[in-house]
Amino acid sequence: MPMSYWRFKLRAVALLLLGRSASAEAVFDAMLARWPDDAYALSSRSYLRAQLGRRDAAIEDARHLVEAHPEHGAGAWFNLAFLLAEADRVQEAETAFRQALALDAKLDRAWYGLGLALIRQGRHDEAAEALRRNTELQPMSPYGWYQLARVHMDRRQPEEARKIIRHLQGFEPRIAAQLERETGLAS
Repeated sequence: MPMSYWRFKLRAVALLLLGRSASAEAVFDAMLARWPDDAYALSSRSYLRAQLGRRDAAIEDARHLVEAHPEHGAGAWFNLAFLLAEADRVQEAETAFRQALALDAKLDRAWYGLGLALIRQGRHDEAAEALRRNTELQPMSPYGWYQLARVHMDRRQPEEARKIIRHLQGFEPRIAAQLERETGLAS
């Protein structure tokens, strides 16, 4: 990259450190005017726009990043999926989570995100499978276990939810107690 690129990048970082988000965004805009597919500028501007509450613009940048830079792989797809889910674009989020998982089937947070997207669509059987995969990959994830218990309750499987409560009592008693209160189940 030319020296001017590094000056842009340093300026953007300095502006971000000083809390001058709008000015940093302008630097990213200028970078992308010169280098339209620059991964650093796309990723940074997407993150900044999400922080500023401009989700659609953040999604646009994240989508551009995954299209222009397939080498960024599962992580970039996960970030896009997360933004889509936050924007309540659940079906698109599901597709992006699945793309992330096609690239890295061991990306536990993508299984969790997929599970949540499926829950929001009322697809509890598929959600249970996604959350099961999340808890296999991240066995100490109280949030994965919590959501899986909730799905079992939605599927009218209280005994399965009760097993999860007992399991959580061993390492996350606060979440187990919360589930007991919410479900009316005692372990």
